[in-house]
Amino acid sequence: MTSTLPPLVQALSGAIGSASANALTYPVDLATARLQLSPGKYSKHSARAGGLSAGWKILRRVIRQYGLGALYDGIWTDTGATIVSNFFYFYIYSFLRDTVYKRRRFAASDLKKKTTSALTLPEELILGFLAGVASRAISTPLNIITLRLQTERDSSSTPPSSPSSETSTRSLLRADTASGVRAVVKKIYEEDGLTGFWKGFSTTALLCLNPSLTLSLFQVFRRILAFTRRNRPAGIVDPTPGEAFIGGAVASLIASALLYPLILAKTRLQAARKQAGNTRPSLISVLEDAEARGELYQGLEMQILKGFVNQGVTFLVKGRIEQMIVGEYLRRRGLKQGGL
Repeated sequence: MTSTLPPLVQALSGAIGSASANALTYPVDLATARLQLSPGKYSKHSARAGGLSAGWKILRRVIRQYGLGALYDGIWTDTGATIVSNFFYFYIYSFLRDTVYKRRRFAASDLKKKTTSALTLPEELILGFLAGVASRAISTPLNIITLRLQTERDSSSTPPSSPSSETSTRSLLRADTASGVRAVVKKIYEEDGLTGFWKGFSTTALLCLNPSLTLSLFQVFRRILAFTRRNRPAGIVDPTPGEAFIGGAVASLIASALLYPLILAKTRLQAARKQAGNTRPSLISVLEDAEARGELYQGLEMQILKGFVNQGVTFLVKGRIEQMIVGEYLRRRGLKQGGL
């Protein structure tokens, strides 16, 4: 991972890395969403309160009832949302970070300082939060559509073996077809209008602390790694692919565990239908209800598993792409100098 590359390079490498990780972990994401939207099924009285065993049970049931392809309901819209969100996140974050460093270098030159101080953890969090809010504002409609596609099979009250259920699921649940996506978009618009595509955005904005905290913790990991290698040549201070995987995975694990109640509430708010009186539940009411049921951390283990693999792969692929770009640049520069 090299944070000195241009924002566009970091944005492209981050988007490719996140798309690769998303494809790898998508079935786990689907199971996590269904766990989070199953109040009462996995209460505090359950042996593993919606843990890994419950997640695997959901995956087995989906395969048994609908086939292996059902594990990827909505993957195309979700991958699109992931690419858009991460591209803008890494681009905006890198742009803001470069801007701050340029200003500091300019100030340091005026004061005749030889070095520029690194960003503190709170500064990293603020930059990441701003980048996250901007990117989520763009990708939230695709996230809403994906969530509806992921859970539409379970929303049918008719047993899947009945003819009426089979007909309805064919029209709505072929999540990766244009007609299926159009049907979901139409349904969301009919229920809530345009604002329905940004349901729960206030909670989503709060959750921008998640990628911000993850990236900030990863930056701390890089600094610790650089400190342990301070006596080595400059070319080998950056994390190896394996180190990038571990660093990104551990950072994601910590961030997800800290913010999980908000993650659960966001999913339930975005999936909520209007109640009596044409109202929707609020963030506080959702959290209070989940706490009363003992479900505040329902699905946490699946979320951690997904985040561990997802962020690890994202940083691994991102780092490899950046290393390849830097290596190609150095190779071409060496050829030019050799030609001279």
